[in-house]
Amino acid sequence: MRDAIPIERLRVSAYTIPTDEPESDGTLEWDRTTLVLVEVDAGGQRGLGFSYGDAAAAHLIDRTLRGELVERDARAITSMWTAMNARVRNLGRPGVASTAISAVDVALWDLKARLCGLPLCELLGSARARVPIYASGGFTSYSIARLQKQLGEWTASGISRVKMKVGREPAKDPERVRAAREAIGAGAELFVDANGAYAPAQARAEAEAFARAGVTWFEEPVSSDDLEGLCAVRARAPAGMEIAAGEYGYDPIYFRRMLQAGAVDVLQADATRCGGITGFLFAAALCEAFNRPLSAHTAPSIHAHACCAVGRARHVEYFHDHVRIEQLLFDGVLRPKDGALAPDRARPGLGLELKRADARRFAAAGFE
Repeated sequence: MRDAIPIERLRVSAYTIPTDEPESDGTLEWDRTTLVLVEVDAGGQRGLGFSYGDAAAAHLIDRTLRGELVERDARAITSMWTAMNARVRNLGRPGVASTAISAVDVALWDLKARLCGLPLCELLGSARARVPIYASGGFTSYSIARLQKQLGEWTASGISRVKMKVGREPAKDPERVRAAREAIGAGAELFVDANGAYAPAQARAEAEAFARAGVTWFEEPVSSDDLEGLCAVRARAPAGMEIAAGEYGYDPIYFRRMLQAGAVDVLQADATRCGGITGFLFAAALCEAFNRPLSAHTAPSIHAHACCAVGRARHVEYFHDHVRIEQLLFDGVLRPKDGALAPDRARPGLGLELKRADARRFAAAGFE
């Protein structure tokens, strides 16, 4: 039996980064984003993981999860994942607890890959060398001119799929979608995301209008918790338009219920919410079982590796806010080429290093 490699140290911190301008979608407005960072040391290596959410997750990791990690074998990820989930039973698994577990789990996988001297995608088992992306932003707070500029710049750079937000002012949505189509031309794919803003009947009507502008992806037309509503929209969606949801899934049972209901054409999962890399792989296995593609929600620096190891992976959301934050905080962030991300096979783990001095000015919490 191999000797264990005990986890020697866990550091957790949170960083709050203002947006470059006020942002909104169909149901929420915001002007800042918080990244919760976990660093785990073992065997002379340091693993790094993160999630997006609230600084409360950092407190939970420090006070509640730390004891399930320190001195355990760094390679026993499933054991620690199970222990963390058991530890939060009385707190409630969805929400803050799940984002905390996610950040830790990503750090553990990064650490294991570094101990093995492998990029994470190779440790997981490569299915492909690169993964397509779709660029995502087009916030409802943007003017039409700002919307067209952002989306047009993405397609001009070689990204052939772009997504915009809808739902805050439904009467204006068809006009905004037509303006987006004008900006990106006929050759690019146009996606829309309502963030659950519509009622089912309203969503079906909007889908018809969006189809006339060549929209091929309608994300969360109704609340992702409304499986009956999602099914109703999907059943009457225009030909060629896929219904997607799942980004708010925190555990495998959520994804199983969504797939069993036949609520989506494409399942979304987010490793920073659904239990890290371990949870993302569970979602991928369910997609295999239900013969559905999987799309990764945001956090491109994590999902590029995960999706290169998943056979059913369709693409990764190259989300404006997270791209900006990851470039501010980390060295080694991947840049798209020809509309895809390719992990750097010369760098172990996720290939990221914290720019500690640059990150300090955004610090919101820290524990070790």
